[in-house]
Parts: sequence; C-alpha cells; structure tokens
Amino acid sequence: MDTSVTLANWRTPPNSAQSFHNVDKLVPVAAIKASNKVWPFTKKTLSLDGLVFNDQHGEERQLSDVLASTDTRGLVVLHRGRMVAEWYGGGYDGASPHIIFSVSKSLTGALTGVLVETGQLDPDSPVTKYIPEVDGSAYGDCLVRHVLDMTVSSSFVEEYVDLSGEYGRYRRATLWNPPLPGEEPVTLHDMLVTLSPGSVPHGQVFKYLSPNSDLLGWLVERASGKKFADLFSELVWKPLGAEADAYITVDAEGSPRAAGGICLLPRDLARFGEMMRLGGKGILPAGWIEDICSNGDSAAWQKGDFANLFPNGSYRSKWYQTGLASGAYCAIGIHGQWLWIDPSREVVIAKVSNQPDPENDDIDLMLIQAFEAIAEAVS
Repeated sequence: MDTSVTLANWRTPPNSAQSFHNVDKLVPVAAIKASNKVWPFTKKTLSLDGLVFNDQHGEERQLSDVLASTDTRGLVVLHRGRMVAEWYGGGYDGASPHIIFSVSKSLTGALTGVLVETGQLDPDSPVTKYIPEVDGSAYGDCLVRHVLDMTVSSSFVEEYVDLSGEYGRYRRATLWNPPLPGEEPVTLHDMLVTLSPGSVPHGQVFKYLSPNSDLLGWLVERASGKKFADLFSELVWKPLGAEADAYITVDAEGSPRAAGGICLLPRDLARFGEMMRLGGKGILPAGWIEDICSNGDSAAWQKGDFANLFPNGSYRSKWYQTGLASGAYCAIGIHGQWLWIDPSREVVIAKVSNQPDPENDDIDLMLIQAFEAIAEAVS
C-alpha cells in the first residue's frame, strides 16, 4: 500500500481504493482464524453485464454502469448455493480481506444468537447484569434487546464527517483516527461508559448509533469470557468453512470494533449469507434467524431516520428487514458494503465498495432496485 495513505486520509478517495483491503496496515487487528476445511462453491456463471433495470426514479439502468458508478470493488452472487456471478474491479482482486464497515454489526448480531441459544446471554436482561461499568450512562437502564435493536435512547450523534466532536472522539478511541495534539488518549470502553442518555424512553425509537454495536461486542466478550475474534472463529468462521482468515480492528486494549471493523473476503461474506439463508446450517440457531426475519418493531422503525430506505421495513438484532414482497433482509455498511439475502428467490448477494461518501441515500435506493433485479434474473 502507498505510504501516502495514513490514518488521517484512509477513508477518503483515492486512498480508500487501497486502504479498504489493507486495513491491517493502518489499525491494530485481531485474527479471526479459518479452518482448512473450505465450504466449496459449485459455479454456474451467468453474464449480468447486460442486465437492465429501472431505478427508484423509473430511469433505466445497466448493471455494469451501476457497478462502475458506485465504486464497486467486488460482487458475488449465489443462487441456491451456486456461484452464478463473481466480479472484481478498481484494483481489487478479491484475494485480500476487505473491510465491510457496518455489515460487521449484523455478523455480531448473528453471533449473539449462539450465546442466547446456549444461555450465556439473555436479551431481556439489563446491560448492567453483564457490564456494571455502564451504570449511569445511556446504557445504565436499558436492556440487551434495546442494544440489539438500536432502540437505545442516547444523546450521541452519528456524524461520520465529524473530526473534533463526540463522533471524532469515538473514532480516535477505536484507533481509526489519529490523536489530536495534547489529547489524553481514551479506550473504546472508556468512551462507551461516558455516553449520556437521550430524552425518550428506551425501546420506542430506532436510532442508529454505532457505539451500541461496540457495546454488543463488549457484551459478547463479557458473557462468553472469550475474546471476540477467538469466539467468532470458534463458533462461526471455522464451522462455516470460510476459505481465508478474517480480522477485526481493535483498540489499544484489544477491544473489538464490532460496529464496523470486520474485514473478510467477499466470497466468505457470501458464504455467511448463504448460511443465514439456509437457517444457520447448525452453526447459528434457526430460531434466532427466524426471529431476525419476522420480529422487527415496525413502529420504532417508522419513528427513526431510515424509514425512507425501507418504507415497510424494520430492524432486528442488527439486521434490516426490507418489507419487500421477496422477504429480503440485509446488512449494510457505509461506503457501499452490502449483504443481501432473498429467501424467496434463494439468492445471496455480497458487495464491497469504496464509495467516496459514507452515506448516499440515492445510491442506496438504486442498489436496492439493482439487487431485486439481480435476484430475479438469476433465479
């Protein structure tokens, strides 16, 4: 990776074209080890280059143009477990782990289901049962379920371009941003216990806050007594048959960035999605996946900021339910990371990108139409 890429510029173009699949050269990481037993794909490649669909404005789009215009670096499409499309571009060949940002939240939410199934973690218990240190903070009187469903009431503001305020402090605590001159360094856990409560009761409004998912990573470690990377490897990555080690970024104490720090191969992200589509394959609890698909709180979702993305949607255990007729549900990360699971058409789509802007609603709405068109075309 070019030495001009630094902590100060790694998430902005053109640097992100290199850094998003070289995160371990910038931020401390913990390895999520794979086994030597790989889940093989049967390939039946279909050409999607000429696929045309109508976007949310009714305008005709060609998939190949959309992939280019959204800075897509990798796309893997499965139908009934067969790989029907695999595409890479922009200097990325799919051979090194690519950061998936907030798709990490959904993987963490899925892992949580294993601990719930084994009785190590109770989603209806107070967070303080496991982490008494958060007493007095925004998390001091909420339940694990509120953390899972993003219905924690907190005054924290998710502002990706903030460098000097609370969000900037959060990213410095995770070692994602360089320290400010003269600033006393804080760890991720130090920062989480300082978040103040919001003005409404917990459980009423969907409010997307990344620290909630880092707190979930802390809950997972505290409930299991194991480091996140080791637990994910043992319970998910090795049983899944991932073809390569993944990794997660960590802070100065080794605490995981469960909200956005997982880096993996796009093919392995597709494998994870296929496992979800198949009801967990004995790795994840089928009941937890069924709950994700059917028990989101639509009322809380409608009061939140993302209702325009999925007007009939909801959110459950770090996963988005689209509310579409296909029954699709998905995981989404900033800068264009997606894992799309369409149960009715038996399709899984994994996409990694380095879109310049962290968020772009118009692109997201167009991609939703693209995923629906891809699923229809290959099924």
